[in-house]
Amino acid sequence: MTAPKEDGKFESVVYRIDPHSVLLRAWALPGGVSAEVTALEVERPDGRAQKMVVRRHGEVDLKQNPDVAQDEFKLLQITQSAGLATPAPVHLDTSCRIFPTPYLVIEYIEGETDFAPSDLNDTMLQMATQLAGIHRIDVSNQDLSFLPEQARIYAENFTTRPGKLDESIGEGRIRDTLEAAWPLTQRNTSVLLHGDFWPGNVLWKEGRLAAVIDWEDAQFGDPLADVANGRFEILCAFGMEAMQGFTCHYQSMNPIAFTNLPYWDLCAALRVAFKIPEFAEDDLDEEKLREAHKWFVDQAYDEIAHG
Repeated sequence: MTAPKEDGKFESVVYRIDPHSVLLRAWALPGGVSAEVTALEVERPDGRAQKMVVRRHGEVDLKQNPDVAQDEFKLLQITQSAGLATPAPVHLDTSCRIFPTPYLVIEYIEGETDFAPSDLNDTMLQMATQLAGIHRIDVSNQDLSFLPEQARIYAENFTTRPGKLDESIGEGRIRDTLEAAWPLTQRNTSVLLHGDFWPGNVLWKEGRLAAVIDWEDAQFGDPLADVANGRFEILCAFGMEAMQGFTCHYQSMNPIAFTNLPYWDLCAALRVAFKIPEFAEDDLDEEKLREAHKWFVDQAYDEIAHG
C-alpha cells in the first residue's frame, strides 16, 4: 500500500472516475523514471475488481512540455483507435486539485518486461510488427499539432553544441558527422513516433506482446528515428543477431527508404552521452555497453563511407 496520505488522494482519483467505486489498494510500480507510476485496484459497483494506473509526470517532462499528461492521453486514444497494443486511456485531470500537477489514469496491463525471451526471433518479430503498426497509423485525419516536430528538435540540437562532450563515446566525432550532414533530406513521410522504443517499454504476457508503454517522448517525424533507437537498444540487450533480425522484420513490413539509417543510428548513439554508467548494472556491464556502442557507431560510419 502507499502512505495513508497518498491513499486519500487516490481515493479522490477513483471518486472522480466513478463515485460509486471503492479503492481497495494502491501500490507503486517499479521502473518509473520520468513519471511517478501508481497502480490502483478498484471495486466497481457490481462487485467486479478492476486495476488501473495513475501516471504523474516528473519535473523534467513537465519543463519540456507542461501539457505532457493531456498529450499522452490524446496519443493513447489515437493508438487505441488504431488497434495497437497500448494501454487504454481512462481519465485525465488537469485541475491540479488532487495532486500539484496534472495526471492521467490508464488501463493496467497484465504483463512485464522480458530481457531473457525463450524465442528471441519471435520477440524481434513481434516488436518490429508493433513498431511498423505505430508508423502506419493514418495521421491524415488526426490533429498531431501538439507533438514536437522532430526536424526542429534536431536542428536545434545540431546548431549549438553542449559545453561539455562525452568523448568516452566519441561524441565529438559523432556530432561532426551529423552537423555536416544536417538537415538530412527526408525521404520518408513523417509519422507518429514513440520516441523511446526499446525493450524496457514493451510488456509481455505468456510470450505475446501485451503493450507498448511510456509515450511521453512521442514526436512527429522520420520513422527511422524509432527504428535506429530500437536497433541500438536491442543490440545492447540481446546482441547483434537480434538487432539485425528486428531490422529485417521491420523492413519487410514497412518498406520505407533506409538510405539515412546510418545517420539516425548515430543520433541514437548520441542519446547515451554521459549516461552509460547509470544504465550499467556493474563495471562488467558498463564495459559490454561501451563495446556495443562502439560497434554500433563504427558500423554507421562504415555505411556512410561506403553508401
